Amino acid sequence: MSNKFKLIFGISYVIILCAFLYFLFINVEINRLNDFTYYKELQFHISNLIGTNLYLNLLIFFLFTVFWILLLGFGSPILLMSGILFGKWIGTLVSLVSITLGALLLYIIANFFFKELIKKLLENKFSKYFLLFKKNEFYYFFAFRFVGGLGIPFGLQNVLPVLFNISKLNYFIASFFGFVPNFFIWNTIGSGINQFIETNDSFSFFKLIQSNEIMFPLGFFVIIIIIAFIIRRKVFNV
Repeated sequence: MSNKFKLIFGISYVIILCAFLYFLFINVEINRLNDFTYYKELQFHISNLIGTNLYLNLLIFFLFTVFWILLLGFGSPILLMSGILFGKWIGTLVSLVSITLGALLLYIIANFFFKELIKKLLENKFSKYFLLFKKNEFYYFFAFRFVGGLGIPFGLQNVLPVLFNISKLNYFIASFFGFVPNFFIWNTIGSGINQFIETNDSFSFFKLIQSNEIMFPLGFFVIIIIIAFIIRRKVFNV
């Protein structure tokens, strides 16, 4: 693969990303973001839209999420949105499959087009993990996903395994199951926010966090943080 072709591909990638973000933000009424009735209107329209054809909307959301992850998008907004749109159970499942698939495709693209660049930029910084992944790439990558990627930005998490040449099957399975706890928490919070907007006429932060739909996932989140901290210290020594 010539350097010229890689450059063209990279520039095209950036252009598509910028166009996508522009299209996304021009459809948001920024001047109404502090107006609670705006969110109630959105919630009403979204509920009607999802209810008209659940399977079609699941497919659209699935494809959108795969594309979003390919464009190095953040994971948490997608997880909240899937919980809001589809509830905690269906939302968790569709976000798990779509984000894991999107991450795998991004990994394949990065490994094919940008392997040398990634090594040049990241190899020295993450060299201490080479021996760990060489011993058992599935176990350590699963732990890596479970603890939230050691604080590394999500897009970078998805391409970092290029350094360790992880097999595609191990990448997908370890990501899928490693994502489960955190994805369920985010989707449950999204579902709770949706219920709060539907049943309340004004916003109150304290009322929101005191609701059972939010208190439960927040408590579970604290437990996951404690477990992740222990794993980080024991497994990755950080």
